[in-house]
Amino acid sequence: MNLLRLLVNKGILSTSDHAMVESELAKNRPLADALAERGISLADALAVAGKAYGLPTRILGDPPANQEVFQYIPIDSARYYKFVPLNVVEGALEVGITDPDNIEAFDALQFISGKIGLPYKIILITKEDFERVLDEYQNLSGEVNRALSEYETTATSASAAPSTPSEMESLLDDKPLTLTGPREALKEDSPVTKIVSTILRYAIEGRASDIHIEPSPNKTRVRFRMDGDLHTSLELPARVHEAVIARIKILSKLRLDEKRKPQDGRFSATVDTRRIDFRVSTFPTEYGEKVEMRILDQSATTATLESIGLTKTQLALIRAIMKVPYGIVLIAGPTGSGKSTTLFAMLSELDRETVNVVSLEDPVEYEISGVSQSQVRPEIEYTFANGLRSILRQDPDIIMVGEIRDKETAVLAVQAALTGHLVFSTIHTNTAVGAIPRLIDMGVDPFLIAPTLVAVVGQRLVRKLCKDAGKPFPITDSMKKFLDREFADIPLEYRTALPPFKEFYHAGPTGECPNGTRGRTAVFEILRMDKKIEQVILKEPVDEKIYAVARASGMFTMREDAIVKALAGEIPFEEINTLGGELPPVEDTA
Repeated sequence: MNLLRLLVNKGILSTSDHAMVESELAKNRPLADALAERGISLADALAVAGKAYGLPTRILGDPPANQEVFQYIPIDSARYYKFVPLNVVEGALEVGITDPDNIEAFDALQFISGKIGLPYKIILITKEDFERVLDEYQNLSGEVNRALSEYETTATSASAAPSTPSEMESLLDDKPLTLTGPREALKEDSPVTKIVSTILRYAIEGRASDIHIEPSPNKTRVRFRMDGDLHTSLELPARVHEAVIARIKILSKLRLDEKRKPQDGRFSATVDTRRIDFRVSTFPTEYGEKVEMRILDQSATTATLESIGLTKTQLALIRAIMKVPYGIVLIAGPTGSGKSTTLFAMLSELDRETVNVVSLEDPVEYEISGVSQSQVRPEIEYTFANGLRSILRQDPDIIMVGEIRDKETAVLAVQAALTGHLVFSTIHTNTAVGAIPRLIDMGVDPFLIAPTLVAVVGQRLVRKLCKDAGKPFPITDSMKKFLDREFADIPLEYRTALPPFKEFYHAGPTGECPNGTRGRTAVFEILRMDKKIEQVILKEPVDEKIYAVARASGMFTMREDAIVKALAGEIPFEEINTLGGELPPVEDTA
């Protein structure tokens, strides 16, 4: 579409003015300014084109688009077909185009629409706005590509390692790291420093929890974990891999010359006055060292028992558990299930003014005011077990042990509980019930577990529905039968607390949430020790027996907690199936 030619054809712009405007545009003058001098507003000019093609028009504001919708259209397609995603409104993807005559673009949109499962709505925009959106779209790759170009210019050879004196000097600069905004890149930074800073900044702005930098023969892949899933965000040429890893190792104070075995470290950065910690792990692979960085936003460590996803019943039970004078409280789940956050929320609610709270962690992830936190260092034989022995000489009232992973630590934790201390810790098991056989497998005698274990809290993370993103659908008869079977072995007195089986919710796109979900919440199961469970542990401590007794006492599983939250519209229906078990009859929900 030639907007100026269309204005001439409609008699709005004279031929001479057309030539003058073309000349001014060639000198990079904004179209809006050139038209305004001739008494034509850009909005009116675009409206003329929209009327001619029968399309709605829009002058984009700032920012020009919702960045979360960029995932729907590959940037190469956007650049080639001259269309860009703008927003999701009422379940439809708004797409800005500059040339309504491009039939190929419409064919490509039809294909993309079918692939992502969203209808699309065409919006006519100016070329200037298209370029602005495209610029926003490719900020990460664009900034890194510019840094790569600088790297090629400054490098004295094709070697992947930093070879120039200025490059090495910059890598060795371990001053406090400050990550600036996308248009405030430090001009004095080396290319590799810019690449690393850009990756870190975009991971933080995208609310990623982890960064993976993974080498292969021809490229290095950078992936961000967001809401539990990994997404490829960037690909770098293999020749810069070692330089990037070297920069991260310098920041983390790791050995540059050690590439044969894993190393662990951490560093901090400041983003808009926020302190962000990065927990770094290197891992040797066939094509070079892989790096994983866990992002810990210290300014966001305001997790409370009310905010982590506990129901009112669960919250009351947890608070009752925390009031016991001594014993062991375990948080169970796999890596990445939110155990540390739950421990933080529990410790934050304790009276840390009148009691002595000491922790052993690997590593210290969150700083907790009033808690003496210590990081174990196995390389110098400062382990959880050795640390526990020392803690008991520190007159503690409450002890937090980051993880029980071996017999020595488990036995010492039991001994601490038997001598009047309240011990909080985590354990890697799939269920709360499974924690008891796991302790026995480690070598802890059942007669010691029964009197010391207070409770086990099992948990997983599931996606949360955004506000107004839940699309309700009724529960069919077959689904109701499934739900009745799910809760059949729960005593009636506990089933009365269940919400009505009326409707579930699918995640639907909104303007704020293209996927319909944002962030995660936890689902829980709480095994509270009682005399009946103690007897089972002493006589036949197997999963099935312990589960049957806990079930008779009203214990809901994590899957059932997810069902309750799905019925309340807190999480999408599909998240139930991520927790295993029998699948609901989803074919009846269409």
